[in-house]
Amino acid sequence: MSFTTALRPEIKTLKDIRALEQKPYETMMPFRSTAALLSYAANTYGPATALYFQESANLTEAPLTWSFQGFLDSCVRAANLLRSLGVHQDDPVALLVPHIPSALFALWGAQMAGCAFPINYLLSAEHIAELLRKTNTRVVITLAPSDTLPINAEARRAAELAGCVTHVIEIDPDERNPGPGSFQRLLNEQPATGSYEAELSADRTAAMFHTGGTTGLPKILRHSHRNEVHTSWFGALYYDMQPGDRILNGFPIFHVAGTFVYGLAPLAAGAALFLPTLTGMRNQAFVKQAWAFAQRDKLTHLGCVPTVLSALLDVPRSPGEAENIRWALSGGSPLPNELAQTFENEHRIPIRSIFGMTECAGLVSIEPCHAPRHVGSVGIRLPYSDVAAIPLETASDKRLNTFCKPGETGIVVIRGPHVSPGYLDDAHSAGTFTDDQWLISGDLGHVDEDGYIYLTGRSKDLIIRSGHNIDPGLIEEAFLKLPAVSTCAAVGEPDSYAGELPVAFVSLKEGVHADPADLLADVAQHIPERPALPKRVLILDKIPTTPVGKIYKPALRALAAQEKIAALIRSLDLPEAVDVDCAAEPRGVVARLKVPSTFNADQRAALAQALTGLPLQIHWEDPA
Repeated sequence: MSFTTALRPEIKTLKDIRALEQKPYETMMPFRSTAALLSYAANTYGPATALYFQESANLTEAPLTWSFQGFLDSCVRAANLLRSLGVHQDDPVALLVPHIPSALFALWGAQMAGCAFPINYLLSAEHIAELLRKTNTRVVITLAPSDTLPINAEARRAAELAGCVTHVIEIDPDERNPGPGSFQRLLNEQPATGSYEAELSADRTAAMFHTGGTTGLPKILRHSHRNEVHTSWFGALYYDMQPGDRILNGFPIFHVAGTFVYGLAPLAAGAALFLPTLTGMRNQAFVKQAWAFAQRDKLTHLGCVPTVLSALLDVPRSPGEAENIRWALSGGSPLPNELAQTFENEHRIPIRSIFGMTECAGLVSIEPCHAPRHVGSVGIRLPYSDVAAIPLETASDKRLNTFCKPGETGIVVIRGPHVSPGYLDDAHSAGTFTDDQWLISGDLGHVDEDGYIYLTGRSKDLIIRSGHNIDPGLIEEAFLKLPAVSTCAAVGEPDSYAGELPVAFVSLKEGVHADPADLLADVAQHIPERPALPKRVLILDKIPTTPVGKIYKPALRALAAQEKIAALIRSLDLPEAVDVDCAAEPRGVVARLKVPSTFNADQRAALAQALTGLPLQIHWEDPA
């Protein structure tokens, strides 16, 4: 079956999806496993380039490349290596690695031989060790010692603390000249022969991803092969990915967007991945030359989060530079419309959003590239799936029977071949997975009559920093360990770059005095996840609560927004004060600004520019 002629032109509207669904699922989804999908790509696009790896931010340095056949061969070698170490069906292989070529070979090789378990290497050794123990992981693959990305020591300490790990293999960060004993050298000793497809079924566990929890209670999610091939195969259709395209993918592999949405999906379409250095898009030297690299390497798609889009607005782009780019793809966290519009106006590159969850192998819905962008929407559902909204009061039901009408807000729920079979610990599945296979997303939103999905808030309180989910409970528990703290509540502070930054509101015990900076320094040792360390600590006499005594976080989000806007205004050194009022409303935090009538056009413009990109609803009011 030809990917481009049989599938790609059909996905533009909900009507197209329904027409496609008239065909048997097995006809439109011919793969039982990720191994089968990679084999298809190698057989179809064999000598074409599948992978580019830019080792440094030096434009004169050509990237390393792998063909589709070479990519598959390396994955098979990795599977053979893991089998030689005793990895068999369903055995997890932990991956504490950056997104570089050998990490991908390890990832897909682990899915062939056993089960891949990507882990966030920013976690503390204790947290990682708990994840390894919960899964009885015996093989860990990590990065060798590196000054650029020093994760080796924590990974090795975690393996030792876990008590179940028998092998630790190191990927040399130098992909061009790996040293003796490295993962790369071990691969070269393995044959590129052997087929794992026959023993892999669609329902077999392909991977596990951790999705939150505290140090003591990790939540580990299972992915079946069916979940992963579904999002990867159909996702590429919406994104207009074609043979010969090149997709910038700077996401980590412990993030489902990096693994599937911008990873396996392009390979399924015959497109190539472009990996930007050992540290991805956190490499500021690369980001500052992003347009030049896009021009040199003829990139066609930019895999982004809003923070990357915001950063690219600050990178000069010459007229006619990087003309091959057709789309900028945004996911991971809500995309402020103002940021999207500014980016499109300045760079003339259309943006398309996604709604993804780890529990859906990265994708729930996508804005099709060949359909108009619907402001505020995260697109339409994938084929052979269902997305709906349910009344809030039914979210705890074990079976769903009542659904919202089109345009009516409720909690978004999803059902389809991409929905995970559940968490490793069934106790964690309650309230997330129903008995009739619906996934409760925890997001508030609605689906309109044309099938477009709109998210209006989160029923859960996750803080999303640059697409990274942060559990506020982790922060709150850490502060409560401090002897001076009585109560703590963590929320997201709006940020034009990261979307949200964690901030902590605390009340102190009676008669106790403390400095916010001292509290922040003391709590750092108790927070295992560095991105979760709060940007600031604000001390309140009393944390706002509801009538029944529950902490009222909407009020805190409004206060955090007010503090952020006030700080931005202070940085401008304006001649007069600006009246700012932030309030929590059903549609989210709304900021109302009253600008003095004495402000001239330049001062008003400077103020507007300072607030550009904040994920808030901002209303400008004329002075009385």
